[in-house]
Amino acid sequence: QVHLVESGGGSVQSGGSLRLSCAASGDSEKTYIMAWFRQVRGKAYEGVASIDMKGTIKYSSFVKGRFTISRDNAKNTLLLEMNSLEPEDTAMYYCASEREGAVWNPLQGYEYHNWGQGTQVTVSS
Repeated sequence: QVHLVESGGGSVQSGGSLRLSCAASGDSEKTYIMAWFRQVRGKAYEGVASIDMKGTIKYSSFVKGRFTISRDNAKNTLLLEMNSLEPEDTAMYYCASEREGAVWNPLQGYEYHNWGQGTQVTVSS
């Protein structure tokens, strides 16, 4: 069982930046693919970015070079640097993980069984 805790959310103005962190604990002997998702209340989860243990990265098209995902395997930490934030980026952001080899579509929420509680990002115009 993997326990995930997100931090770093907050409120910024359009064009601002935030850095999200996700601390993972438990079951560290297995290799995991990790990802960021976001959800606007009442809507489905939306994949933002994913990264596997080797550093292979996928981004959703709406990221448009504004976000950077990274991970520190030694510290079991996942990061998301977000720049040029827009009001449309306002959402709850979640960290997710799943065993590598068990994920075919890394930006689809149904692929993941381990989720954090989320951190709110609010971007005002």
